[in-house]
Amino acid sequence: MSEGAESGATGADGDAAVPNAESSTSDGSPAARDKKETAAEGSIAGERDRTPLGANFWKLLTSSGLSNLADGVFKLALPLVAIRYTQEPVLIAGISLVASLPWLMFALQAGAIADRLDRRRIMLGANIARALLLGAVAASVLFGVESIWVLYAVALLVGVSETLYDTSAQSILPQIVGRDQLSRANGRLYAVEMTANQFAGPPLGGLLVAAGAVIAFAAPAGLWLVAVGMLFLVRGDFKVERSAPASMRSEIIVGLRFLWRNRVLRTLAFMTGLFNLTSSAAFAIFVLYAAGPTSAMKLTDAQVGILFTTSAIGSLLGSFAAEHIELAIGRSLSLSFAIVTGTLLLITPAFTTNPFIIGGAFMVGGFGIVLWNVVAVSLRQRITPDSLLGRVNSGYRLLSWGTMPLGAAIGGVLGQFLGLTPVFLITGIGTLCILLFMFRLTNSAIDAAERASQAGLEPGVANNAKT
Repeated sequence: MSEGAESGATGADGDAAVPNAESSTSDGSPAARDKKETAAEGSIAGERDRTPLGANFWKLLTSSGLSNLADGVFKLALPLVAIRYTQEPVLIAGISLVASLPWLMFALQAGAIADRLDRRRIMLGANIARALLLGAVAASVLFGVESIWVLYAVALLVGVSETLYDTSAQSILPQIVGRDQLSRANGRLYAVEMTANQFAGPPLGGLLVAAGAVIAFAAPAGLWLVAVGMLFLVRGDFKVERSAPASMRSEIIVGLRFLWRNRVLRTLAFMTGLFNLTSSAAFAIFVLYAAGPTSAMKLTDAQVGILFTTSAIGSLLGSFAAEHIELAIGRSLSLSFAIVTGTLLLITPAFTTNPFIIGGAFMVGGFGIVLWNVVAVSLRQRITPDSLLGRVNSGYRLLSWGTMPLGAAIGGVLGQFLGLTPVFLITGIGTLCILLFMFRLTNSAIDAAERASQAGLEPGVANNAKT
């Protein structure tokens, strides 16, 4: 439900319909687009195109895996280094808050930029910026300029780069594969991204922190640079056609209007935002609950990293199973199942400190989160026109990821005044309540929104038709 690793990941991913391999985006002819839309019609009926995804997709996949490995190392290394400076829950949770603030401050602008400029070049620039930032903080630690406020600054600036990268990454995929291939392509992307971000990244981050803060920050900087090299190999023009120049403000409004008028996308955005609020509250203080000899779980830094890999195992399994589950039980039941697994993920630490039980809950939760992401992201990419996808993605993420700073702040305050254990109970119950919104996401409502998009109807027309 986070759509992260955005995303992407906050967060998260064809039959001869699409020219694949090296020319997947160079053919912008009406005939090629008609083929894409014709093939995409089969997705509503439960069919999927099995044509190979193409060379450009696999290059993008490799680059994404490297980038997510860097992100996974960095996201765990940051709080583990921070607790060397302070044990205050509010200050530790504040790092998560600051890292997610750009999704509130900059998401809409990032979407407009993704619809104006070449999306691949935006991704290149964002990864280069992240590499330089981590190289700078590694140098600051090496020369003795150590402070939690340095970590706050880096978290904020890396978050800005992440906003640009993730928005462009989710928007570029329909330019590389056909819309009928999106569930499969997103599943493969999530498999690699979750494996790198959650399976390999956290234990590697824990080990690197144990070896030293300089190495812990220098390693992801190097990985982001390697990811840049692979992304350079993706060929094609990924700048979408614009009907006429307009101000950024007016372009943002057009994207927000499309999102707001589409009941399915609007509901998904709010539901994802509620889950990200509860999960951010829980995980903002989880390191205090799990790491150190005085914590409830009494785990070492390396063991915390290993614990998080259980979620990655579930995510990996979910990424391969998502398309089949979606076809077998439908999208509505798939989303409901994901909410239940998310509840289990958050509420389990309220009842036990056993790392094996918590790890099992993490595994089930990771499975469900990826199932949600594959269904929700693929649906959003099918419904939204390419020319609006950057702005719709950013508006969606403003609603869904913009709650993360608030969640982190709530988690810190609750942990400070109530203790850590009640935070998991409160967030678990809050997540289960998200099921109340599923009456808006029936299979018939989802299919109607998709058919309306293929017919070129305005979102409001589709909503009226299905009610």
